[in-house]
Amino acid sequence: MIKTLPYIKKLISEGEHQQLDFKFEISDSRKIAKTLVAFANTDGGTLLIGVKDNGNIAGVKSDEEYYMVDAAATMYCKPRVAFETRKWNVDGKTVLEVIIAKSADATHFAEIEPKKWMAYLRVKDENILANTVLLKVWKKKQREKGILIEFSEKEKLLLTYLSTNDFITISKFCKVGMVSRHAAENIMVNLISLGLIKVVYNNLEFVYQGKDQKKTPEPSRLAGLL
Repeated sequence: MIKTLPYIKKLISEGEHQQLDFKFEISDSRKIAKTLVAFANTDGGTLLIGVKDNGNIAGVKSDEEYYMVDAAATMYCKPRVAFETRKWNVDGKTVLEVIIAKSADATHFAEIEPKKWMAYLRVKDENILANTVLLKVWKKKQREKGILIEFSEKEKLLLTYLSTNDFITISKFCKVGMVSRHAAENIMVNLISLGLIKVVYNNLEFVYQGKDQKKTPEPSRLAGLL
């Protein structure tokens, strides 16, 4: 059934953001899978099909878009991403609303090319490839009910550094702590899992902050993710 309510125009007026994306049309189910898993892995979100990037309404002409989304969620997302749909009549044109909830206990991957599965998350209006640290954090939280960590001098050094600096990168921690990248990542994973540090996507890279640190140059907090 096609519905019409003022709310859809208000939604479009918000523009694309962390929980809202526009698609003029869907021509490739594999490509749309990135958006589905990014929403599911972060805070959930809404995909409006039949809306251009600038907010202009083009409308959809058939039910083909629904089947393309269903194919993306079923064939190109692992595990499958659950979604709901609604149809809206906006000035005589049909807009398909696709609603994706935040995943409760699974990390979703999109098949970006045959047999190549990657995890994404949503930051502002972009789908960002998850890094190794995030993947390890997700895996640890799914596997373990409790986390017990024995603090070494390296963990203490990292927390001390973050108490006097705005943020740190993995590469910087490798130098400051004189540890391998693998060791640095595992220390980050443990402290993130304990809630002692947080992840920020800033200037096209992931950086790490102390729990209460707020000062970064235009940060995009991965809200609700960790």
